[in-house]
Amino acid sequence: MIVLLIYVAIFAGAYFLVKLLVHRGTRDFTARKTVTFGDESAVRPNRIASVVSVLSIFLLWGAFTGSAWVPGVLHAPGPFTGDAQFTYTATADGVDPDDATVTIRVFAAGTESDPPPVDPGTGWARNDSDAIAAWRSGLVRVDRNDDLGRDAGHRVIAINGQLIAPGKEVLTDFGRIGMSPKGTLNVEPAKGWQMEPIWLPPPEAVVARMIDIARNGYRDSTLWEHLGWSLFRVVAGFFFGALAGIPLGYAMGLSDWFRGWFDPIVEFMRPVPPLALIPLVIIWAGIGETGKIILLFLAALWIMAIAARSGVSGVSISKVHAAYSLGASKAQIMRHVIIPNSLPDIFTGARVAMGVCWGTVVAAELVAAEKGAGMMIMVASKFQLTDIVIMGIILIGVIGFGIDMLMRAAERALVPWRGKG
Repeated sequence: MIVLLIYVAIFAGAYFLVKLLVHRGTRDFTARKTVTFGDESAVRPNRIASVVSVLSIFLLWGAFTGSAWVPGVLHAPGPFTGDAQFTYTATADGVDPDDATVTIRVFAAGTESDPPPVDPGTGWARNDSDAIAAWRSGLVRVDRNDDLGRDAGHRVIAINGQLIAPGKEVLTDFGRIGMSPKGTLNVEPAKGWQMEPIWLPPPEAVVARMIDIARNGYRDSTLWEHLGWSLFRVVAGFFFGALAGIPLGYAMGLSDWFRGWFDPIVEFMRPVPPLALIPLVIIWAGIGETGKIILLFLAALWIMAIAARSGVSGVSISKVHAAYSLGASKAQIMRHVIIPNSLPDIFTGARVAMGVCWGTVVAAELVAAEKGAGMMIMVASKFQLTDIVIMGIILIGVIGFGIDMLMRAAERALVPWRGKG
């Protein structure tokens, strides 16, 4: 929630700052570009906003992981490390209450440390020490070296002068001290706002892991082989899905019989997630490459069919009547009216289908895949190798974004009339 609030604050601050600067730089009304509200064709991405958005995500990532790539002044409060002390008050049968000091050494996660040496003191309650890793907690048996143990009624009643009982806790400058139902102290050093590396590693750790895998490979395959196999599966599944889906969509858009026959099938299969089809695909096609491509084919098929059907249904009837009035045949209307006017919707569906295929390939590669970005992510997750998981997610996103950019460029080149009526 804190990260989300900071991100919203950055968004609002950047928006008003850029608008203020642009407003000052374009005081002449004629120099401004006027946009009619609701005119989607006149809206273009603000490149400054794009740059600030990407930098904000990177800075938040680095700030909440203690990254060396982000200035320390921007780091979120990290976990407590170092030596800390607290005093406990204990009672026992037949003696007066006594105080003793516990020294806790909190060391960085992933390293080892011994408890610091302490003077045991002169009372019947002896000073103690222990070592706990950052982001962890530990049970501290303060009675283990006292002259009177639990068999003599040893019981801790206060921490730093504050009363404590089983199930209760006391907050200190370095963290929280609770008491278990059996009276054992549970010391939990403050975790701060930063994420533990096992949950979210810093950017430099992800980049270092990517360089290592690019050089040495992962599970007997290079990084490029993993990405290449995933790309091949996605492109093959999408290609066959479009090859079957587009003609099916055209048929449904042009024929009431085809529409009535296939509409229940398409509308039934459309909301079914591709992941739900994995068991059937395995039974029918096995666990080889054929099954994976069939799953991706089914992920793209219904989207492309609906996109083509929508494109045909959206063709202005006035254009069709105009073509008929000029003596055009059905083939000419198909070639010069229906196909050109439906291509924008088909390209939009293709971009959506490609995104769905990329999201499905991770699950498709769960089944007996030896190579692939999805396989790499899932295997790494079993061993809590979060840096590999994040690396795979970033690479899949970058490749998917690149494919989307290529498809947008193809759309601009092949369908220059989009949005022009």
